Amino acid sequence: MSARSTPEAVGVVKDFDEFYEREYSAIVALAFALSGSRWAAEDLAQEAFLAAHRDWERVGSYERPGVWVRHVVTNMSVSAFRRRMAEARALAKAAIGQVPDVAELSADGAVFWRAVRSLPRRQAQAITLHYLEDLSVAEVADILGTAEGTVKKHLFEGRKSLARSLDIEEGQT
Repeated sequence: MSARSTPEAVGVVKDFDEFYEREYSAIVALAFALSGSRWAAEDLAQEAFLAAHRDWERVGSYERPGVWVRHVVTNMSVSAFRRRMAEARALAKAAIGQVPDVAELSADGAVFWRAVRSLPRRQAQAITLHYLEDLSVAEVADILGTAEGTVKKHLFEGRKSLARSLDIEEGQT
């Protein structure tokens, strides 16, 4: 089995440890793409897995528990972003004009993922799930708890915004 699994990779999983081991890397990658921080990504993943573990009797009985964990991570990433923004505003007020240094991503895709994170929340989530995890529209819709048509609209609008912000001509790959 590949290191990068999808919510469809394996059906019902009885053993939490097996599930955790199979899904951890993919969940951290998703959280990283949504948060831009390795530490935040690991925290988000751990919190989502902890929630799954607490309720494993129910979550483990799902046909695709990975979908549930991805849904939790996408929701938690929004909450974490809002919390970080509030903290940043408070620090900025306290610093009276001093701007703290923020470490930049060192990966080649830093500009791209920064642009993705600047999209509206659902567009960023749809783009990340679809392209980072290579999930189908149906799988993204399942994770986000929305209709497939809504996901298609988010992907279309997100790609259009990314093309504009990254100065890429339409149809260019």
